[in-house]
Amino acid sequence: MAKADRLEKMDLRRGELEMEYRAELIAALEVTASGKWGLFDHNGDRWTRAAIAPVIANLAEIGEGIDKLREQLGLEPFELQQRFLAARGPVGADAVGEPKQAKAWLDTLAREDADS
Repeated sequence: MAKADRLEKMDLRRGELEMEYRAELIAALEVTASGKWGLFDHNGDRWTRAAIAPVIANLAEIGEGIDKLREQLGLEPFELQQRFLAARGPVGADAVGEPKQAKAWLDTLAREDADS
């Protein structure tokens, strides 16, 4: 019974961290959608990177905690974090700007919330 209780507590904590990650990501996406670049690191500018570094570090820290718990629970890595990490980095000249990309992310997350 103790193991089941421990696993339940771990799963509750995982859920809390996933909600925190989502909230932090949405807050960062809203800032980016309003015109502040850097979240997706499209330009690779060191000043922009330095300005957004605390946000990225916070998301990474929460995401690492989630993935540790998910691993202990026998679950796949945190999909939202994997999608976000895959969306970061250099893009082609024809790619949409970060504010439009952030708006698209916000729309997608809102649809996912409505579907669940």
